[in-house]
Amino acid sequence: MYEWYAAVDALRPRMVRIATPVGTGSGFLLPWQSKTGLCAVATASHVLDHAFYWEQPIRLDQVETGKSVLVRQDQRAIFSDSRLDTAVLVIEASAIQPPEGELSFIPEEKYLRVGNEVGWLGFPAIAPSLCFFSGRISAWRQEEQSYLIDGVAINGVGGGVVFSLQEEDPIVVGVVSAYVPNRATGEVLPGLAIARDVSYLHQQATNFASLDDARAAQSIPEPPALPSVDSEAPATPTRSGG
Repeated sequence: MYEWYAAVDALRPRMVRIATPVGTGSGFLLPWQSKTGLCAVATASHVLDHAFYWEQPIRLDQVETGKSVLVRQDQRAIFSDSRLDTAVLVIEASAIQPPEGELSFIPEEKYLRVGNEVGWLGFPAIAPSLCFFSGRISAWRQEEQSYLIDGVAINGVGGGVVFSLQEEDPIVVGVVSAYVPNRATGEVLPGLAIARDVSYLHQQATNFASLDDARAAQSIPEPPALPSVDSEAPATPTRSGG
C-alpha cells in the first residue's frame, strides 16, 4: 500500500516557498512538458495578488535544491482567478530546477467524495521547514469548487498542494486556500481548512511559444482583496498565506 511518507518524498522536489513584500506562501511546480524553456508554479491567487497588482518582485525558494530566485515583473507571467483563489506563475525554467517525471491530477470536473483522507504540504510562517498535514474531507461546495477539510491551514501554507493517495503515486486534488476558525462561542476553536479544486490548473496547461507570449496572454491584475478581519462569524475565512 502506498504510504503518506512516500507521497511526501515524491512531491517534495516540486515544493517552493513564495515570498512577496507583504507575506509568504507556498506553491508547487507543475509537470509542464515545455519545449520553449518555461515552467510553471501553482499557488493560491491571494499569495501573489499584491505583487501582481503592484508589479513587485516575487522570491521563489526551492528548498529541496537550495535554489532561490528573485522574479521581477518582466521575468514572469501570472494567470490568476481570484474567485477560485488559484494562480499559475510562469517563468523561465532555467531560473529554477523543475523535477523530472509526471504528476497526476484528479480529472477535470471530478472531485473526491466526503470522507476521503487527503494530505497537504506547505511552508508555515512559524517554521522554516516543509510541513505535512492531513485530514478528511468534510464537505464539497460545488458553487465554490472547494473542499472543506477537517484540518489546519496556518499562515504560509496557502498555495500548497492538496493530494490523495493512489496505488503508486500521489494524485493532486486541490490547492490550499484558507482556514475557517470556529468562533460560534466567541472563542477561537478548531475549524476547517478550505482547498480549491484543480479545475483552473487544468485550464492553464498551455505550452507558450515564449515568455513574451505568455506575458501577452496573462491575466489582468486586480486590486488585492482586503485582509480578512476576525469576527464572531464562524464562516469568516482566514487566508493561510500571502
